[in-house]
Amino acid sequence: MPREIKLDLGSLRELYRSGAASPADVIATVYDRLSAEPLAPVWISVVPREKALARARRLERDPVGPVRPLYGVPFAIKDNIDVAGLPTTAACPAYAYQPGHSATVVQSLVDAGAIPVGKTNMDQFAAGLAGTRSPHGACSSVFDARYISGGSSSGSAVAVASGLASFALGTDAAGSGRVPAAFNGLVGLKPTRGLISARGVVPACRTLDCVSILSLTCHDAHTVWSAARGFDAEDAFSRVPRAGDEAAPWVAGGFCFGVPPSGQLEFFGDDAAAALFTEAVERMEGLGGRKIEIDFSIFRAAADLFCAGPWVAERYAAIRQFIDSHADQMNPAVRGMIEGARRYSAVDAFAAEYKLRDLWRAAEAEWERMDVLLLPTTGTIYTHEAVANAPVQLDADLGYYTSFVNLLDLAAVAVPAGVRANGLPFGVSLIGPAFSEEALLSLADGFHRAQTPVPGDALDLSACPPGCIAVAVLGGHLSGQPLNHELTGRRAQLIKTCRTAPGYHLYALDSAMPPKPGLVRDPLFRGPGIDVEVWAMPEHQFGSFVAGVSAPLGIGNAVLDDGSTVKSFICEPYAVAGATEITRFGGWKQYLSQALAAR
Repeated sequence: MPREIKLDLGSLRELYRSGAASPADVIATVYDRLSAEPLAPVWISVVPREKALARARRLERDPVGPVRPLYGVPFAIKDNIDVAGLPTTAACPAYAYQPGHSATVVQSLVDAGAIPVGKTNMDQFAAGLAGTRSPHGACSSVFDARYISGGSSSGSAVAVASGLASFALGTDAAGSGRVPAAFNGLVGLKPTRGLISARGVVPACRTLDCVSILSLTCHDAHTVWSAARGFDAEDAFSRVPRAGDEAAPWVAGGFCFGVPPSGQLEFFGDDAAAALFTEAVERMEGLGGRKIEIDFSIFRAAADLFCAGPWVAERYAAIRQFIDSHADQMNPAVRGMIEGARRYSAVDAFAAEYKLRDLWRAAEAEWERMDVLLLPTTGTIYTHEAVANAPVQLDADLGYYTSFVNLLDLAAVAVPAGVRANGLPFGVSLIGPAFSEEALLSLADGFHRAQTPVPGDALDLSACPPGCIAVAVLGGHLSGQPLNHELTGRRAQLIKTCRTAPGYHLYALDSAMPPKPGLVRDPLFRGPGIDVEVWAMPEHQFGSFVAGVSAPLGIGNAVLDDGSTVKSFICEPYAVAGATEITRFGGWKQYLSQALAAR
């Protein structure tokens, strides 16, 4: 067995594939690491070692165990998420209860082969972004113990960054899964509200709560997200994407990313963070992005609604019975914030909702101009001492770039973006519309790998972007041709220019108006292949596109020169009788060029 086991999913898969280690070996190593340090402040409770090892051994005996996507992967769970056999406390011992079942998301991950290690520390009742409001102590950044870990998913982040878990579950209503990721050099995925079930999660703001994923790489986050997502009929807020919701043709290239103008950026005096964000913008341009400045004040106004508006009443509603009878057993800062909900009326809540709807409409106009929003995850990082001296203000500062995301129904990925000269990490967030997390993770992975070595395989979805159908065109829909607008008007994106496999003939259908080519497959023919462009078309646009295709053409399948199969224009065989074969030209544009030259 290797002396140093790395816990990223790619390394674990290779260990298991090669036989160099087993899941029981990995779990034993994790528990050896756990025993070397005090459990607090990172952990609140831990699965007994023998119970975790027994689960690992059952997986090893399971004939289908090795094909489970999270086979033998150790993970941690924030202590406001139920795990059968461990108490749920939300970092408030007086609130503790023993759940009869694991939360839906935990069970989904266990079914995928993952092995729970324990419950992690957090800001009490998920109220805070600093990670300091817990009776179990305050976690620190793994980069410097003088600095906070970020919260409220503080222990989850430190568990992963310390090599005690491959990934961890957190929650995120206003940044609680992204801020600690930034302060510990991790990837933090905040999915679309309702895409991962929140049944079995102690709510902070139930209409906004998301189960978040903290991991070492974007590829790992994608694997966990794929196993965790799914509709839960017993969760009233569970959602599934409609056709087109996940469409992100821009992943194939040529995307636009929004940034605030300099006057709307805030780094709270942290010049190093400001410089690293400038580098991040340049790195995004290097990946093919086009920068545009957007009005960030719209998004900030939504953040202000969350921080100083009636949504705090949701926190009170979540634990009303408990706080009314056990307020003296709560963290004073948490108690003060939640009890402040009593000053808001139903009228205040409706007024705030009306304001939020106005901001939604204004934000929609900004999203028409960009595919993704690039922001610092936080403007700076604070010491424990600084937070102790100004806990309310500095906690609010940490949410400057995060608190609006759920209110505006967006998805976000926090990703490392460099290290300051003093060794502290800096991170940025890629933010997109609801259900865009797969596209965000792909772009974030490219961004991450452009600056530092990242273990495991790259997450490259550009061959056919999420929510899209790859369509090969070869005539009037080619770039620069008269019908290309039928693609661009549907927000299709050019993926690549290539050729078909050899077995295709091309004909000029001279009787058609306007003239067009006809592609006919002949498996026995060994020709040069035909030039095509492959476009990624949003799946909800594909039906209307096909409906506009007139005889003798249709949409079928074509094999490309790399062996892949895509949707393509094809021609009914009757139409080529008497037509001019133009296969020797290699493509429609070459034929048109020769035809014009001959005139």
